[in-house]
Amino acid sequence: MKIVSFEHQGRAGYGVLEGDRIAVAPASGPVDLKAALASGGVAAVMSSGGSIPLSDVTLLPVLPNPGKILCVGHNYEDHRKETGRAKVDHPSIFTRWADTLIAGGRPIVRPRESTDLDYEGELAVVIGKGGRRIPREAALDHVAGYAVANDASVRDWQWHTHQFTPGKNFPDTCALGPWLMTPDELGPLDRQRITTRVNGEVVQDAGFDQMIFSIADIIAYCSGFTTLSPGDVILTGTPGGVGAKRTPPLWLKPGDVVEVTVTGLGVLSNPVAEDASA
Repeated sequence: MKIVSFEHQGRAGYGVLEGDRIAVAPASGPVDLKAALASGGVAAVMSSGGSIPLSDVTLLPVLPNPGKILCVGHNYEDHRKETGRAKVDHPSIFTRWADTLIAGGRPIVRPRESTDLDYEGELAVVIGKGGRRIPREAALDHVAGYAVANDASVRDWQWHTHQFTPGKNFPDTCALGPWLMTPDELGPLDRQRITTRVNGEVVQDAGFDQMIFSIADIIAYCSGFTTLSPGDVILTGTPGGVGAKRTPPLWLKPGDVVEVTVTGLGVLSNPVAEDASA
């Protein structure tokens, strides 16, 4: 099942994508996808309040308002090596804020403060059942589904100190979508790959079996220090090939198009634009 969040005639909604139409969740139900997951998981989305053409809506980030966005750094061996990071016993975790999220098709914004904008294709995990101190063997039971993400990073601001937060939280720099796919439809993750293209050229390509810490490891670890809640998002790390570690560096510029593909899940495509804010 594919679930989307969208705006239609000035109102936000969500529903199940069926071909080129959306079976809309009824107005009497939970107000948004996060609330639906909290009230009954993906089953709470399945009741239809009618259907509308996909072409009539504007897609939103699949979770527009997650309570938490937890991100894993250096979770592929080739990326760890290209960054010169030492091996570690636990995942490296940093955070994003919800107001950095954009939908597929919307521009990733290069801020005025920097030209060092980099791509990071990632698999996003959406929590469906909350919990604290979740055992590794039960961790995947807490997953509502998966989405594609581009954790675009402003590298010089990321590297001002050892803390990543500034470079990871410029507005409109994290694409999340195009939909949430339930685990039963996606199938075993170790059979899937993630590929990032910039203007059609492959710049990242890896199988999820190359992750240093598995999704179960990450959920178990994160739930050890915080309570995971329905609708929380975990970005599971990016493979090697980032622009910052190329010679010369490959920085994103206005007019570029970045596509992140997860086999079996979908394609997340975003243009890059200059910051036009006041």
